[in-house]
Amino acid sequence: MARPNALVVRGGWEGHHPVEATELFIPYLEHNGYAVRVEESTEVYADAAEMARTDLVVQCVTMSEITTGQLAGLRAAVEAGTGLTGWHGGIADSFRASSDYLHLVGGQFVTHPGKEPCERTGGQEDNYLPHTVTITALGREHPITAGVEDFELVTEQYWVLHDDLVDVLATTTHPTRPWHPWHRPVTCPAIWTRRWGAGRIVVTTPGHSLDVLAHPGVRTVITRGMSWATRTASAS
Repeated sequence: MARPNALVVRGGWEGHHPVEATELFIPYLEHNGYAVRVEESTEVYADAAEMARTDLVVQCVTMSEITTGQLAGLRAAVEAGTGLTGWHGGIADSFRASSDYLHLVGGQFVTHPGKEPCERTGGQEDNYLPHTVTITALGREHPITAGVEDFELVTEQYWVLHDDLVDVLATTTHPTRPWHPWHRPVTCPAIWTRRWGAGRIVVTTPGHSLDVLAHPGVRTVITRGMSWATRTASAS
């Protein structure tokens, strides 16, 4: 049986440590029999032959830009059965100017609320809030999140906009606080899947820093998501 091919694409904003973050998961892929190729830009997405033989894309590219040809190549590959997965800004805050990319992944980061203004010191920690990632009823039955209990984090809590084609495996709720302008709690997807043609997409929003990626719940979801998203026999 041929080894599955995993393509790790990383880059963009350095604050999410794209190299160090992806290096946490490459050993998992290799241990599980994947042939792993690493690319430092999205240029590979425009290579139709390379994408056709790729069974899984692990993307860690925050913000940045993508060309029309690169995005067309990624979308075509996923539609044909290539899996796509990633975490935090590396997939949910990529290519903000591309509506076609947002349509592909189904959700977009818009903010991470901050602490009370008097507690802020000017660093990233200003946006680290305690919050719960709550597994949904669907998530309790899904291979990615089955057996994973609700878990607590103190890190960026993503507020995302999304559509109804996503299958939500976990949520997080933004409470009302006196210094924020919204007037009732807002529940957002924290982990979701999406079917696109013959392909599978998995988005995990926690993952701002290496310690969060090492959290047992977060790491379990990401690694299971890699396996679930990988091209299936029916999509090959």
